[in-house]
Amino acid sequence: MARSLKKGPFIDSHLREKVEGMNARNEKKVIKTWSRRSTILPDMIGHTIAVHNGRKFIPVYVTEQMIGHKLGEFAPTRTFKGHAVKAALERAAGVAGAPGAPGAPAAGAAPAGTGAPVAPKG
Repeated sequence: MARSLKKGPFIDSHLREKVEGMNARNEKKVIKTWSRRSTILPDMIGHTIAVHNGRKFIPVYVTEQMIGHKLGEFAPTRTFKGHAVKAALERAAGVAGAPGAPGAPAAGAAPAGTGAPVAPKG
């Protein structure tokens, strides 16, 4: 559910003060914050805000398209490492298709399905 329009967008007061102070001094330093719940306002455009993801700070450069979104949306907290089933299938296919692996055709062997016997050389 969206926040009430009469209340306006939420931003933590300590973060708002830091951004307003930097705008007043016309400086661009990285602002560290744990406030993932704060909404991005037009005053933040051009600043880099380091948002904590639970382990480290992720630098987020604020652009015009980010206005209205939350800071936490741009600092993911989970690392996706792929689907386990897909990885297992790829490993199984890689082992069967590898040269010299069990089940793989030996080097110099006749292609399967030709029906012609191969005489050994020598």
